[in-house]
Amino acid sequence: MTSTETPSLQKLKVSLEGDVAVIGLNDPASLNAAGLDLAEELGGVLRGLGSGGKAWGANARAVILTGEGRAFCSGANLGAGRDMDADGFPDTGRGLERVYNPLMTLLRDLPIPIVTAVNGAAAGIGCSLALMGDMIVAGESAYFLQAFRRIGLVPDGGSTWLLPRLVGKARAMEMALMGERLPATTALNWGLINRCVPDDQLMTTAHEIAKNLSEGPKALGMIRRLMWDALEAGWSEQLHAERSMQAHAGRTSDFGEGVSAFFQKRPAKFTGK
Repeated sequence: MTSTETPSLQKLKVSLEGDVAVIGLNDPASLNAAGLDLAEELGGVLRGLGSGGKAWGANARAVILTGEGRAFCSGANLGAGRDMDADGFPDTGRGLERVYNPLMTLLRDLPIPIVTAVNGAAAGIGCSLALMGDMIVAGESAYFLQAFRRIGLVPDGGSTWLLPRLVGKARAMEMALMGERLPATTALNWGLINRCVPDDQLMTTAHEIAKNLSEGPKALGMIRRLMWDALEAGWSEQLHAERSMQAHAGRTSDFGEGVSAFFQKRPAKFTGK
């Protein structure tokens, strides 16, 4: 059942479907260009997710991020106003520092799993948003594009950190330097995404995955944190992190339920606590 307790938003379409928060970037006229206003709204919604507090989505146990209309996200809104530096040049980094970088960190540190459902273009910072999914599902007509070289800028939104780790230096360089569309089928072959499905099955597949995750234990949030941290941690450091997180997981009600279900030979009924 979809909750009616959705915040008042201009650039997003949000709903709660059971324990799954569904967030749609909702500016179809611009192919969901991620202007500062959209990014700020998205950050505001994300801050409450899975927090267990009183904010919208505080009890959500998984989230789907997708785009309304024909695209996931066409990149930054180039038609928006720009900050200027003291010398009168556009300060194209100020928006990153103030809005986009904190947004990407919010996604990285979210306490619940993220499913990104990629339809159409995922370009520029839209590509970065798509790749923040723990499970990335793309329709067959979707594509990923590092569009920055086309306008004389460098990749941002964490792209230069993400891509070499996801597909290796050679392919990351190709995406960034050549600025060519990477079709969803190729992205799947490269290991950039998890699923490539017919366009008409995109949201069904995303919902199936998100529902599965929302029925999982509280440890899923801990797993995603460990996996993200492992991308930059050393061996000994990561072993210590696993030991610490395992102790935390062992204190959850879901661990007790999981052990009981194992010995009783029945499916576990996790509550996310």
